[in-house]
Amino acid sequence: MDAYYGHLHKKHLPQRKDQSTVFTGIVQGKATLRKAVRREGLYTYDFEFPTDQSSTETGASVAINGTCLTAVRIDGAYIAFDLMTETLRLTNLGDLKEGDEVNFEHAARIGDEIGGHLMSGHIHDVAVLTHIERTENNVALDFQLPLELRKYVFDKGFIGVNGASLTVGSVSKDGFRVNLIPETLRVTTFSALQPGDKVNIEVDPQTQTLVDSLERMLPRYLENLTPGA
Repeated sequence: MDAYYGHLHKKHLPQRKDQSTVFTGIVQGKATLRKAVRREGLYTYDFEFPTDQSSTETGASVAINGTCLTAVRIDGAYIAFDLMTETLRLTNLGDLKEGDEVNFEHAARIGDEIGGHLMSGHIHDVAVLTHIERTENNVALDFQLPLELRKYVFDKGFIGVNGASLTVGSVSKDGFRVNLIPETLRVTTFSALQPGDKVNIEVDPQTQTLVDSLERMLPRYLENLTPGA
């Protein structure tokens, strides 16, 4: 099953009292970095989008390669974003060059359909593409994960890769594999990836909460077990 459009949930974003920014992991298209201004501790990137962005307001949240950024200037098809030191440290955005393409998704609105899984746009770390396997109808990508993230990745679970909600095809000792169909490759930048490239990773928040809770509670539970119980 496709690792991108293969897990459409047909749910809709619920009404919420808080205004937390969320994304669905369904990439809306590709934007191109046209201008990069790099200052100490602050980069400003101007991206060209495929359509006019005048309806986007200054201060709106847009995921760029899965990273939640705030629009600081809109001019037709162009949106500018400021990137702080921590963002550059944790993501692959600091490696971008003018002319590079990125995945983008505007923040979800109340009532929007959730086609992937809910994502925050807060990147945990980067993974490295280690292998590409091409067949007639799909492409398999193997990624190496940082050690501290591997416990959150499970076979057939969800993971955010450069802003795309993907289903994990399989898990290896040091990473995971995803399988992509032609439509996924057309909409996203995955077709341009080469071994050694870095991708932004956001682990599934529900999985992370469950794993962390078990790690915290299990030792306490085992301590309370009586011998032979």
